[in-house]
Amino acid sequence: MASHPRSATPAPIGPVGLCPLVWGFGFLPEGEHAPEVSLLAAAPQSGQDSFQLGVARAFAPLLEDLGADPDRVIRIAGLDPALLTDPNAVLSLGAFCALIARSGACTGCPHFGLLLGQRIQLPALGLVGGLMRHSETVGQALHNLIRHVETHSVGATTALNAQDGTAVWNCAVYEPGTDCADQVADAAAAAGTNLLRALCGADWSPEEVLLPRAVPGDEAPYRAAFGAPVRFNREAAALVFPASQLDQPIPGADPERARVLRQILRDQARLSAPDFTTRLRQLLRTELMQGGCTAEKVAGRLSMHRRTLARRLSAEGTAFSVVADQGRFEIARQLIDHTDIPFAHIAAALGFSEASAFTRAFRRWSGESPSAWRAGHRR
Repeated sequence: MASHPRSATPAPIGPVGLCPLVWGFGFLPEGEHAPEVSLLAAAPQSGQDSFQLGVARAFAPLLEDLGADPDRVIRIAGLDPALLTDPNAVLSLGAFCALIARSGACTGCPHFGLLLGQRIQLPALGLVGGLMRHSETVGQALHNLIRHVETHSVGATTALNAQDGTAVWNCAVYEPGTDCADQVADAAAAAGTNLLRALCGADWSPEEVLLPRAVPGDEAPYRAAFGAPVRFNREAAALVFPASQLDQPIPGADPERARVLRQILRDQARLSAPDFTTRLRQLLRTELMQGGCTAEKVAGRLSMHRRTLARRLSAEGTAFSVVADQGRFEIARQLIDHTDIPFAHIAAALGFSEASAFTRAFRRWSGESPSAWRAGHRR
């Protein structure tokens, strides 16, 4: 397949003009269908960064398939095995990452997140999955996903960019201190591939896949999962495909059912919208990867004046520059920990004029130089 120009260098792949999506993950074994409301019944409260998981129907079978005892693994991860019998369990992002890390360690599988993502099917997104299924086109389905899953915060944000005939659908973790952002990215890319196959046909594959991780020892599982070239050492997980596919009609879509589902989701959004701090972190993660994050721009995205944003942050004992630096540090930390991207490219992705300015900023944030951090924290 033809390679996208972004493959040449690890340039930023930020979205253009579209609101971010907060990935709401639900898991089902292949071929199974859940009631459209099942995974939304226990939606996380505002401000929580969490994953909604049908844990018993995803983690347990996968662990068993890999020869591990699910109860033992979940206890090692510091969680209650009762989660494995609760299809509406809600896990914090930290707990989710701990479970993936322990699962990978106990099974000897370094790409556990990839395998987990392959088990995400469209029906597992509940009402949102139903709305996508009954959207008129693939593009409308993705925009519905972006618009309505945002209320189920999980500490990861995604966005769609379509220009010059190419669509890029990306996902990135924004929750501070996430230690398995690479595994979450693997899961997101695999899940996104499944969703698009459900909409476009079982034989659909992206033109290429971008992943924010170093080249693994074994690339075969990735090639098998995506059926496309996989480019490692990128700033965020992304699926690249022809923008013309966004106009593809979805067979069997029911406009009336879509209208009903859309209204239900709007009603839910009024009850469970993310709190101010969570929403701000989501926006910053999206904007920072474009390198042009300003208080004015973010305030506009929040439908408020810059001075109002400053007052809101001041009331919480902080300032925009502080929160933006926290976001930059989290992005830099993830890329240094999980990839081999040169520091100069990371600096450029974060909007620094030169690598030396990034090095000074990173030392101020962490107390170490980027090279020392990579040497001491490499995954």
